[in-house]
Amino acid sequence: MIRVSRLSIAPVRSLGLAHPDSIELTETGVLEDRRFYLIDDNGRLVDRLIAPALVQVQSWTNPEATQLRLALPDGRMIGGEVELRDGVETDIHTRITAGHVVAGPWAPALERFAGRPVRVVRCDLAGGTRRKDGVPRNSISLVSDGSLRRLAAEFGLPAVDARRFRMLIEVDGAREHEEDQWIGGEVAIGSAVLAITKPDARCAITTQDPDTGVRDLDTLRTLIRYRGLYEDRKAIFGVLGEVAVPGRIAVGDEVAVRSLVPA
Repeated sequence: MIRVSRLSIAPVRSLGLAHPDSIELTETGVLEDRRFYLIDDNGRLVDRLIAPALVQVQSWTNPEATQLRLALPDGRMIGGEVELRDGVETDIHTRITAGHVVAGPWAPALERFAGRPVRVVRCDLAGGTRRKDGVPRNSISLVSDGSLRRLAAEFGLPAVDARRFRMLIEVDGAREHEEDQWIGGEVAIGSAVLAITKPDARCAITTQDPDTGVRDLDTLRTLIRYRGLYEDRKAIFGVLGEVAVPGRIAVGDEVAVRSLVPA
């Protein structure tokens, strides 16, 4: 039986992951996940592709994103009410996010990890981003223990830490890359239903240690070697889906595959 083994969110994009016991999936995704992000003085996104050490900081927000708290590696906690300032739009890879700059103590605390001056932005759209054609995006990521075991075997390692892939949902009890077979079908988890749409194209963040941000594993080259390249010439690992039916998902919930594309 396939079950949810871990859930992972990052209230501030690229900061360390939090692992709630349950999540509420809305039509636009998890309200607290990636609700905040960082930009530089020129309005460009600052993420772990250019500032890997950001992963050393933990974050928390409420579903309304009216509060924000950071936990720094030295034990300091920085929190308070969110005060919004100027509106901005940011290009986040292939998507556009509209938000407002956040006033407060958080940006100065993050600058030494970012290695540059930054501003904190709160997304206006719960769940984060929309495509450049204006359509909201609610991609839900999922990976199985079977896929992680296969990747570890390719490296000759006993295990590969799933946190480096920053997947919303991790599941146990699956064969290697079994989740790929769910593409084009639906899976029911808890009271939610996901439509699984495509493989998850991976980036260089997956090469970084999930605690330190130090590059320590050549995941992309290894994935390409044994899996080949996806249609947009990307390494793939895990799958993406969309919220077909909103609901609650908890650790331990069974994953029920409702329909499959024939192998």
